[in-house]
Amino acid sequence: MTVATNIPAFCQGIKHFKEQLPGFEQYGQSSAIAEGQTAIASPTDKTAVYQTILAADALRYLTLHITASKQSGHPGGFASIADTIAALVMLGHKNIVTEVGHHAPGFYSNVFLDTSLETMDINNVQDLGDRFREMHGLLGHLSGQIPGLLSPAGPLGQGQHFAMAGAKLHPGVLFPVTIGDGGLGEPYIMSSFGHFNTAFPKVTNFLPILVWNGYSQEHHSMVSTKTNEEMIAYWKGNGFAEVIFVNAKDYDDTNQPGDYVNSTRFSFEARMAFTQAILEATDKAAKSALGGKLTVLIVKQLKGSGVHKDGAQSHNLYPGDHVDKDYIMAALQQRALTPEAWQLVRNNYLRSNGGAAAHTAVTEQEYSIPDLSNIPLEEYAVGGDKQVATTAMGAIAVYVGQQDKNFIVANADGNAASGIKNINTALKIIHPTTDEIYFQQPEGQVYEPLSEDACAGLAAAQALFGARTLWCSYESFAVNGLPIWQTVTQAMTELRRTTPSTITLFTAGALEQGRNGWTHQRPEIENYFAGMMRNGNIFPLFPCDANSIQACYEWALGTKNKGITITASKSPLAIRTTLEQTREGLAKGGIVLQEIDPPEGKCVVFAVIGDMTLIPTFEAAEQLKSQGIGSRIISIINPRRLYRPTDVAWDTCTREQDGDFLNDAEFSAMFAGNALIGVTGGSSAMLEPVMLRSNSKRDVFAWKRGETASSATQIMEFNGITADNFVKRAIELIG
Repeated sequence: MTVATNIPAFCQGIKHFKEQLPGFEQYGQSSAIAEGQTAIASPTDKTAVYQTILAADALRYLTLHITASKQSGHPGGFASIADTIAALVMLGHKNIVTEVGHHAPGFYSNVFLDTSLETMDINNVQDLGDRFREMHGLLGHLSGQIPGLLSPAGPLGQGQHFAMAGAKLHPGVLFPVTIGDGGLGEPYIMSSFGHFNTAFPKVTNFLPILVWNGYSQEHHSMVSTKTNEEMIAYWKGNGFAEVIFVNAKDYDDTNQPGDYVNSTRFSFEARMAFTQAILEATDKAAKSALGGKLTVLIVKQLKGSGVHKDGAQSHNLYPGDHVDKDYIMAALQQRALTPEAWQLVRNNYLRSNGGAAAHTAVTEQEYSIPDLSNIPLEEYAVGGDKQVATTAMGAIAVYVGQQDKNFIVANADGNAASGIKNINTALKIIHPTTDEIYFQQPEGQVYEPLSEDACAGLAAAQALFGARTLWCSYESFAVNGLPIWQTVTQAMTELRRTTPSTITLFTAGALEQGRNGWTHQRPEIENYFAGMMRNGNIFPLFPCDANSIQACYEWALGTKNKGITITASKSPLAIRTTLEQTREGLAKGGIVLQEIDPPEGKCVVFAVIGDMTLIPTFEAAEQLKSQGIGSRIISIINPRRLYRPTDVAWDTCTREQDGDFLNDAEFSAMFAGNALIGVTGGSSAMLEPVMLRSNSKRDVFAWKRGETASSATQIMEFNGITADNFVKRAIELIG
């Protein structure tokens, strides 16, 4: 090591520099990406190969440095794929996604090298370490708010959805996505590839890159015992037409034990050979994916290659693992570059893909979508014939699809079974087999694989990337798609751009599923949404009829950067409201459906969530009336509006802040009474905003558990949601 001079400004904070590097005099005199070019000329050019090694070592150095600066974070997994990430950049590909949230410090290092992080005032390595894992800085796991990065990554098994959505929306652009061999154990990764490829066989410009390093977080990965032939066969067996495999072991000239080896321990000549193989394989894989073949690149190299420890021991740092710790310092010294080499890496990164990813990545600009003016609504007469709410919403979805060809509707449970067959009829189910009976054909806008994750994944990812979608599901099964939906909604709060809200329709609720029994009665998912309401951009909506649902969807389509769930029945139900009433309910949280003046001054207020639950509520109002007790029935349409402003983190949302809440005077006018009874066929947590603010004597009737039943009335009776119980409790409360 030496005390360096003429250090580039962005290198401030680097503790170790080498005096000279082998091969630099021969291969480091000019940038491999020539001025005015966006990629290297050839993957076999020795100068390009050498400078890819420099870039890989720069990535490893920065990854270990910033994690050690906080004595936390995960350097080991990314270190084993750093050569391939460097190769992608040298080949001009920067729209890189990952399924592995633990690779965050490496991805931050990657966008630091091309100046993208200067948008966040991270100008040098000192800043990079200071801002790592700090509030308003670089999150411990990836977030879509970071300049140059396309999508979030935390929970495993989600990144592939973003790559596929990007590929669908941006033909001709490559979307590599790294997949950890630990994460490969997630059940949805391979199935989501298969479903997508069946529906969109021409969209192949995404490239899974398997990081096969033999280890997961704390032990050997579950696929570490597979032979090379078995791993290749696994991907081929799952429909990948082109499987490209690079094994570091084939280039090892240092006799490292085991099937997984560390290329940074090779001789200079062997490292050059291995890195050239990586460049050639990456180039071949990219061209294959862009050329219409479903392609995977598998890179087999030991976890922790080039950082402080090997295997699972390299996965994360612990307190005490600081930059001056002996094994941390030794690893940094081994990976150190000269100041001239750092500048060379920076030059290549700046030229790659035409500039910093913060300016060139597809997600750095808002995606262009058609205007939806004059959405057609059909207003049914109050008190007229019963109507199916979901069908009424389906008609609007058809209009959206006809205006916006990128719009998709995803439903693992089937649109016809959800009362929205009209969507299938008009927009067509995407399937390679044409069959008019089922309204299916190769070109369509309805994505119906039997996988909630595949449906939610594509819908949510496409929304994050800027396009409209609608994810539909039976309420009881939506939980299997919820993880990525939550990931996307959280990311939307932080984006530096606007994007269409991610909208869902949940139907076939517990009250409609009597005959199917408790396996189909799982409204507890509403607890999840109730908790998320406090995030700031989550709006669970509960339309009370076929007019109401149209107004809810109309409102949702006009919003940005929000997560909006619409929960409604697929059964024919009474029309109780006008469109304008629900628009008022969306603004104020709820609407008064009926008010019976109390002859003797006593009034019971019913705060009702849902549509079917209104049936026993109206019955209870009539019983109370017969006993001289007044009542007011309120349909809660938008419970988030009923919180107090301080209950919700709305003001922390970067974009599209929504701080509208019902004020105290209006809340009192709507909900004040001698007694308040909350009613819902789902989770009582949705009634929290009302119960928090009410000063009345109050109680709640809500879902308890499922059972086989012959009707909605019977399942409500099983859960105590009956008019008789409402009346009995109301009388007890008012004394």
